[in-house]
Formats: sequence, C-alpha cells, structure tokens
Amino acid sequence: MKKIALLLTMAASLTMHAGSLKGVDRANLDTSVSPGENFYQYACGGWMKANPLDPQYARFGTFDQLAENSREQVKQIITTLGTGNPKGSIKQQVGDLYAMGMDSARLNAEKAVPLADDLAMIANSRRADFSRLIAWFHNGLGDPFFNSAVMADLKDSNTNLLYLIQGGLGLGDRDYYLENDANTVKVRTAYRNYVVKLMQLAGYKKGAATKAANDVMAIETELARAAMTREQTRDYSKLYNLRTLDQLKADYPRIDWDAFMAALGISGVQRVCVMQTASLAKVNELLGKLTDDQVKNYLAFKLADAASNYLSDDFVQANFDIYSRALSGKQVMQPRWKRALNVPNTLLGEAVGQLYVERYFPAESKKKMQRLVDNLKVALGEHIKDLTWMSPTTKVNALVKLNSFTVKIGYPDKWRDYSGIDIDTGRSYWANVKAARQHEAAYEYSQLFKPVDKARWQMTPQTVNAYYEPSTNEICFPAAILQPPYFDPTADDASNYGAIGVVIGHEMTHGFDDQGRSFDHEGNMVDWWTQEDADRFKALADKLGAQYSAEVVADGIHANGTFTMGENIADHGGLRVSYTAFKHTDQGKGNQTIDGFTPDQRFFLAYANVWANNITKEEILRRTKVDPHSLGVNRVNVAIRNLDPFFKAFGITSGQKMYREPADRVAIW
Repeated sequence: MKKIALLLTMAASLTMHAGSLKGVDRANLDTSVSPGENFYQYACGGWMKANPLDPQYARFGTFDQLAENSREQVKQIITTLGTGNPKGSIKQQVGDLYAMGMDSARLNAEKAVPLADDLAMIANSRRADFSRLIAWFHNGLGDPFFNSAVMADLKDSNTNLLYLIQGGLGLGDRDYYLENDANTVKVRTAYRNYVVKLMQLAGYKKGAATKAANDVMAIETELARAAMTREQTRDYSKLYNLRTLDQLKADYPRIDWDAFMAALGISGVQRVCVMQTASLAKVNELLGKLTDDQVKNYLAFKLADAASNYLSDDFVQANFDIYSRALSGKQVMQPRWKRALNVPNTLLGEAVGQLYVERYFPAESKKKMQRLVDNLKVALGEHIKDLTWMSPTTKVNALVKLNSFTVKIGYPDKWRDYSGIDIDTGRSYWANVKAARQHEAAYEYSQLFKPVDKARWQMTPQTVNAYYEPSTNEICFPAAILQPPYFDPTADDASNYGAIGVVIGHEMTHGFDDQGRSFDHEGNMVDWWTQEDADRFKALADKLGAQYSAEVVADGIHANGTFTMGENIADHGGLRVSYTAFKHTDQGKGNQTIDGFTPDQRFFLAYANVWANNITKEEILRRTKVDPHSLGVNRVNVAIRNLDPFFKAFGITSGQKMYREPADRVAIW
C-alpha cells in the first residue's frame, strides 16, 4: 500500500520564473484560421508554411526535425573519428563502416560482384537445402516465407521463447497485394517492375528476370492471402499458439525444422510460439507445390533486395524508386552521407550511442526528466483512482502495475559489446554489413535459453523516440528526444508538459491501452480485469476508435481507428494525464499570460506543435496501411476534442468545427 500512497504526492514545477521563459513561438501559428475551425492549422500552419516539404522526405515535421538534429550530432562524432584507430575498437568499427559507405567509386566499380557467391549458393541449392537457406536469411538478412525471433514468453516474462512470425512480403502489408484502388495498383506495378530491374542488375537476362518477378509476385500474393490483418495482429491472445517441436514437425512437415534450428545456431528447443498458424500452414503448402526454380528465384530476389542499398548506385536507385518514390512519394534521394551514417548508427547503435552520450547529453537533463516522470505517475494514479467506469478490484491491480513501471532515461547503464564484429575494409561494403547483421542475429538467438535481460534497451540513445515494453513493464526515453521542442529547460511548464509531458503520459498509458492492458505488473499476459470492467473499457475504446475512423485521410480513404487504437488511447491518456500533472504546478494553478497566451492555451499549442508536419499524399496512404499511429493532424484535432479544458481554453462553442458535444467526448484514462 505504501507505493500507492506515494501517488498522492503533489507535482513540483520544473521552472519557477515565468518572466524569463520561452512561451509560444508565434511564427508557428496561422492566425488566419480560427482555433475553433481547425486547431491543427491554427497552431502549426506557420511552421508548415516556413518548412515546405524537402523532396528527400515523404513527411517532415518537428519530430523529424529533431531526428535531423540528432543525425547532425552523430555526423560530427563519426566524421571526426580519424583514421588508424586500433583494430576492433569502437572508433575503427564505426569509422571504417561509414567510410566504406561513402566510397562511391569502389561501390560502382564492384557492381553486383559482392552478391555473386551467395547467388551461386542459392542457384546451386537443392530442395533439401531450402530450410537451411530460409534460416540463413533469418540470421539478419531477411524474412523469406516467414520470420523468426527470440522474445520474452508472453505468459512468462522471465523466460525467452522462439517465435515464428508471418512475413515474406516485400511491400510489408497484405493489402498491397489484395486491394485494387488506384494507388495500390500503382504501387504493386512498380514493385513488380522493381523485381525485374533488380534481378537484371544482379545478372539475370531479361526473360529470366521477368520469370523471377512472376514467381515473386505469385508467392507473395499467396502469403498475403493467408496473413492476418493488421487489426487481427493486435490481439495477443490470437498470437499465442504454443507448439512442441514434435507438433511443429507434424503440422508443418515440409520444413526441416532440425536443419532450420541448426542454421539459426540453436539446439534443444522444446517449444515454440507460432504467432500466425494459417500463415505458416500456407508456407508449408507452398514448399510442397512450388518448383525448385520458383523457390530459388524468390530467395535470390530476397538476397538482392536485402543488399541493394549497399551496392552500386544503380541498385540503390532501384531500391529508392520503389520503397521511397512509389510507396512514399519522395522525389529526391537523401545525400550519401546520411545513408552511410545510418549504417553504423543502426548496426553498431550502442557503440555510436556511447560516443553520443559523452558529447551531447548533460546529466542535469536526466534528473529533470525523472522529476517529470514522477509527476506524471502521480497524475495517472489520481486518474485511475477517480475512474467511474472501473471497479475497485481492477483499480488496485492497475495501481500496482503503474507503481511497478521501470523507467529508463537517456542511456543504458551497461553498453553492448561489439568486439565480435570484424569490420574489414578488405571485404566489400555488403560483406561487412552482412557480417554485422549476422552478428546481431546470433546475439538475439543466443538469448533463447537465458533469462530475459530486463536491463536491455530496445532503442539507442541517439534515437528520437520513446517506448513502452509490456513484457518488462518499462517506459524508456532515449537521450535524443530530450531536446527542444519536446523538452526544453528554458521553456515554461506549459510548454514542457504539453510536449515531453504528453510523450511520458503517452508511454505510461500504453501499459493500459487495448494491448498493454493484457499484461500484469510483471509483464505477463494475465487477465487482471473483471469482465464488466473489460466490457466497459472496450465500449469506450470503440467509441474513441470510431472518432478516428470517421476521418478521411486522402482519396476518400478513411483512417483506421481499429488499427491505430493503441496509439490513439495512448495519445488520449497522455494528454489527459499530462494536463493534470501540469495543473499541479504553480504555473498551472495560476493564469499568468506569456506571449499573450494563458497557461492552458500554451499547453495545447505545445502539444499541437509536436505533430506539425508536411506530408505527401502517397505517404498518407502508405501510413494508413502500415503505421499504427494516426496522422499528425488527427493526433491533434481528434484527440484534443475529448478534453473539456481545451474548449474552455480557446472559447470554442457549438457551431464551430472543432466543437464536440459533451456526450460524444470520450474519457478512458
């Protein structure tokens, strides 16, 4: 009971002297629009006009702007590492990998040569080799037919488990293969042309490349038909399908599971989780009816696709034309330094992160962030206690879970060891990327028979993002997001609570969204709800989802309020909880204007500015298919219209477009 009692502690202000603080940047506003007509445009229109979409981006907003700042900081680190660093050192690994990515002359001279040996291996394989080859891809190179991963057991969060997951779709989502609206057909045609182009670059004659494209499209379309929908994959109870090894062999006999496991470097597996049984059944069927050449064409394409960004410019251009231009609407490729930088920043992420933190993350930021987190926990605890739709029994369990959160801020206490990766400039760029990927995959599979490492971070410090992990019941805020406009020590409380405060509340609320609520305080998938409470929660969630599904995103296509349910609930909860925490501060209790705006107005304007962005129509349509987050405009205009204080802050009344009748407003957390 002591932990629950701590929730009654009042939140403290982060800042004390309003007169010297940053408030609202009026340049971000579009005052030609009333906040009651389109609050997103009013709050962000000035920023959007001043930041027209650069053709190298499909979407660019304040979130991406902060990521650009982080990228520039990482560039300053990597480009000053120098040469001649000791072999195997972080500086040697990071510096050499970046330098190889920048060596366009060598890459263009090598063309498809780095692929030759592996393509020959695939071409010379026999049916008995296919299971081993699929596992070879799963070691960091791709997901032909399906995917595999080691993660915490959903019902035993201290134990790791091997999962088999639907995959094999180059376009990422089943709808790109099955729907027939104009944009989807356009993307599908571009993808088929890409397969032909890529296979020709890899050495296939035109006729053979066309045959390969036919095989790839036929296989991936079959996989798409069997795949779970996006909405279905949100239900963890449908994904938890345990099988013993003997059952796996009996149900899916056309995969040599002994050879598959051996190629992953694991043995002694007694049970696995088949997350989508129908998908794996389709794989089993395909491996029984496809010819050897069809399988080889599919695998050869998967290899060339995986390597395409690390080869000559014609490979990179082909990759860009489908995945960036056709899918997202990007018009210009990012400069080479950004593309090269992303490789060590990803494959040697914590090595780069260690250098990043040393230079850019002050210890004081971590302390201030911890205070904010504590304040938000107080507010969420108050909300849970005051819920009218939840019974006392479920409230106790919810408060126990809240007070069991692990909070990670800035960077891990222990850094990853990458000494096992040999970055050798005598080999091709792709060979080194492949080695780094395989090293990472081997590390992941090596965790199978070890206890879950709950100190491990799922993001690097230089990543501009945050997350909630249900299996460890943790919230994490990497160093790079703790910068303006999300977190600014020189800004007033309203700005910080409206920005990073909502991010904190968002991640906390994920522990209680439509997925997170299925896990208890120890990270186990346990039903800690009464049936009545679960029914009331679902009714409220469905009502919220309907608000988003009513929004048209482009070309008559509606947003998917079911697919985005978890993120929408988290936005909704983050706003409500952070606003309550803000009102506990001295500034929040008062009504002192800064830059002509009241504290409540500054809070909502700060929140809107977090999601300011410009975006292509293609990217809107793509994200509506594959992204569980709502578009920025809906994260603002739909979410805030459920908060009574928003209407009061801006005097919004019935008859204005932003107004929502009180009976139609949703309050979940």
